[in-house]
Amino acid sequence: MTAPSSAAGRPDGTDVHDGLDRHDGLDRPGIPGRPDGTDHVPPPRPVYGVHTWKEIAHLLLNLPVTVFGFVYAITVLSVGGALTVTVVGLPLLALSLLGARQLGKLERARARALLGVRVEEPSPLPLARGGSMLQRAWLALKDPVGWRTLLYDAIRLPWGILTFCTVLISLFVLWPLLPYLARGLANVDRAMVRGLLSPSDELERRIAELESDRGVVVDTAAADLRRIERDLHDGAQARLVNLAMGLGLAKEKLLEDPDTAAAMVAEAHGEVKLALQELRDLARGIHPAVLTDRGLDAALSSVAARCTVPVKVTVDLADRPAAAIEGIAYFTVSELLQNVSKHSAARSASVDVWRTADRLLIQVHDDGRGGAALDGGTGMRGLADRLGAVDGLFVVDSPAGGPTEITAELPWRDREK
Repeated sequence: MTAPSSAAGRPDGTDVHDGLDRHDGLDRPGIPGRPDGTDHVPPPRPVYGVHTWKEIAHLLLNLPVTVFGFVYAITVLSVGGALTVTVVGLPLLALSLLGARQLGKLERARARALLGVRVEEPSPLPLARGGSMLQRAWLALKDPVGWRTLLYDAIRLPWGILTFCTVLISLFVLWPLLPYLARGLANVDRAMVRGLLSPSDELERRIAELESDRGVVVDTAAADLRRIERDLHDGAQARLVNLAMGLGLAKEKLLEDPDTAAAMVAEAHGEVKLALQELRDLARGIHPAVLTDRGLDAALSSVAARCTVPVKVTVDLADRPAAAIEGIAYFTVSELLQNVSKHSAARSASVDVWRTADRLLIQVHDDGRGGAALDGGTGMRGLADRLGAVDGLFVVDSPAGGPTEITAELPWRDREK
């Protein structure tokens, strides 16, 4: 997911990273081309190359494709518009717009294969959650992607005829100039595809990101619930069952063998202490009381004290962030310090937390053997997904041999008074 990048620096004035979104290690979908995102094709030459032949093929296919698209667009608009006075008009127009979406998908695939134009697919309409048939039809009628595809098909017939005739004649008459002519015509096609068949700008991209993030949040919450249930069933619950059985036996032996009963009560007392400790640990894993009462500084110092490596904690925050952001920051540092204890073989570590503008930054550094990665089985992929779900950023810088520096960035939200 593409999270907002930050130019934030550490409290001592040094930079965190130059361009966090370039080195975050996440599997983000790349767009081939220049660094500015534009498509890159080699310049045309008199000797026909592969790209030139692809452009020629695209321009020759324009005629049959645009004829079909024009007939479809004019037919559905005229028939659907004429029947809007009846009960079948609007549903028919809604189905036609869904069909236009499929035509747009085919056109984007053709442009991708022959012109090298990378245009993201629009988000699918949430028809399954649309409610009644009338609500779903209204959702399709409001679809800007379908309407722009119909517009694309309706206006391209003259262009399809022009490009087909021009390229066909040039193949026999102006073939030395055809590569340059084809490039110019293909560039117009590229502009049309980007302008009319691309998703609905930033809003469309944002909707797709939020849908993906919602799935991550739901999966994470379900996994946490299963973990809590498992911990209760295998830990405290099992101890309490043993405690009840032990007290029952002690009650039976109380009169006939007081010494044995006293020993069993003492053993049950020890079980009570262990069960209470497990419940405390479980509660701390859900949301530690020290975090609620005293904030990140005290909570992270408590986590650092349990780490097997000496950890220096520096929290430079004038105010406390929202409880949700504070909780994510706490559990992120907690899991990273667990990794330091288990996997790093480090001699020392440090945790820095500070705020820059509207971002909360966390940096965990250790002098261990390095080699940490998102796919290394240490839970970092889950951390990256969890931070990404709230528009955060997770950057891993851990060359082999160390040191390891992990930067997490979260959006700052003020705490409710």
